[in-house]
Order: sequence, then C-alpha cells, then structure tokens
Amino acid sequence: MKILIAEDTRAIAAVMAARLPALGHETSVAENGRVAVDRFRESPPDLVLMDIEMPVMNGFEATNLIRAHEATQSWAWTPIIFLTASDTPENLVTAIEAGGDDFMSKSVPEVVLQAKMKAMARIADVRQRLAAANRKLEEQANRDGLTGLANRRHMDLMVGLHWAEAQRRGAPFALLMLDVDHFKKYNDRHGHQRGDDCLRAVAAAIASTVETANAEGVTAAAFAARYGGEEFCVVLPEASAPAYASVAAAIVDAVRRLGIEHPDNADWGVVTVSVGGARIEAGGGELAPLFRSADARLYAAKRDGRNRACID
Repeated sequence: MKILIAEDTRAIAAVMAARLPALGHETSVAENGRVAVDRFRESPPDLVLMDIEMPVMNGFEATNLIRAHEATQSWAWTPIIFLTASDTPENLVTAIEAGGDDFMSKSVPEVVLQAKMKAMARIADVRQRLAAANRKLEEQANRDGLTGLANRRHMDLMVGLHWAEAQRRGAPFALLMLDVDHFKKYNDRHGHQRGDDCLRAVAAAIASTVETANAEGVTAAAFAARYGGEEFCVVLPEASAPAYASVAAAIVDAVRRLGIEHPDNADWGVVTVSVGGARIEAGGGELAPLFRSADARLYAAKRDGRNRACID
C-alpha cells in the first residue's frame, strides 16, 4: 500500500516510516496537516495515518479538507487512521465527525500494527478493483454500443464544456455533421446485420482520421461521436480554418477508400458520406445556431451530389 504519514514529531515519523516498509508498504511523511492535504491531492494514497496535534493545521482540519476533496473525485473514500497518545472518548467523537475511520496508538505493538495493515490492505485492494469497475462502467455509459464512439449524451456534455472554454478564451470552435449516403437503401438491400457492420467500419474510419489529426497536431482536442442512426458528429475545439477543412476532406476520403460496395449509391458504387460544417473564428454567439448551420450544409452536400464536404 501507499501510506501517507502526517506526523510533526520527527522521531515518531521516522519510527513509523521504518516499521511500515518492513511490512511491504510504501510511505511518505508530511510534517503538518497542510502538507498532508497537498500531498494527498497530488498523489492519493491507499491509507492515511494522521496525527491529531500538529502545527499549521491539525489532523481534524486536514481530514475535513481531504474528505471535501474526495467528494469531487471519482474515487470516493480513503481510510484515515488517527495516531494518538490519548484515545479519549472526546477525541474519538471528534475524529469520527471529521471523517476519520479508526484510532491507533503511536506506540502500537507490532502484532497489532501488522493486523491493522492487513485489514487496510484488503480495503485498498477492494477500492482498486471497485475503482476499475467504476471506470469501466463510466466508459461504457459514455460510449455508443454499436460503434464505440462517444454517444450523444457524452457528446452533449463535452460540447458544452469545450464551447464554454472557447467562449471564455475567445477561441475558435468548429463542428462537422456527417451522414452515410443512401444508408436506408444499403440496409434494405443487405439487411441490418450488414448495416451495423457498415456503420462500425465508417465510425472506425472517422475515429482514425480524427485521432491522426490530433496526433499530428492538426487539431488538439477533436473527437467523434455517433449523433444518431447513420449520423455522426465531429467536434473540433480551437481548430483553425485550414485544419477544419482538412479534417472534413480527410473523412470523406477515408470512408470512400473503405470500398464497401453500395450499388444503390448510384454515382459512386461504394459507401460514402456527406459532410456539413460550421465554424466561428472567436467566442461569441450561441451554440445551437452552429449545429443548425452545419446541418444545413450537410443537406447542401447531399443536394450537390453526396460524397463531399460543404463547409463555410
């Protein structure tokens, strides 16, 4: 386990820091409550051993701040054991109210220390597995089950955050709306299973194009999402006008080069996409009209023959 020891008495801190590694644990020492809180925020431990009386900030105040910080994080709770030379009922009540979980004497016998650390290690293991499961569930909740792209709910959340940042900084903001050309005809001819395979392939091509643009520095925080049905959206925060145009053209090219046969897409014979885009140069205005503008250009791209991007 990673154990944070908050203790201002150097001799006691040195003893604890020597005893715990002998039991297989990694330790760090904070000389007061304020330092302990800062260390906790920088690198959350599996367990905190917290002295009560310390300079600058005592253990009760530090524990309150740690619990307040945890409330803002996806991981919810870290065990905190108070180190004390006096386990009075008053101290016990104050410790529990501050968010502590247990008391331990600074001169705790070795056998008791080992037993407590074994119990805390089991808790740490459960916390890690629970955190991993929660991360997986959160990721699944944010992903479209068919394509693996961000789903509409997550897209709306991320668009809102990026839009607010663009407004704050006066930065550019762009988005692309995409639609698979004549997809209903593809489904009618090949069936829904092939239709799903087609959407997965198109989504992968879009995602790969966006990832390449981010990796090469053409864009910074661009991401793709499934908007609904055969419609997709690519959000391009802070994209320059050339980057915005380049990504739109690259997506059209990437999907066409998949070479998925589509006889009912008469002019092309393979699966293609139409793309409509909208962009503002600096913060200002509202987000909804940007989506409407991109959608209008998407239909213009279809009207002009499909397999193309129509952007401002």
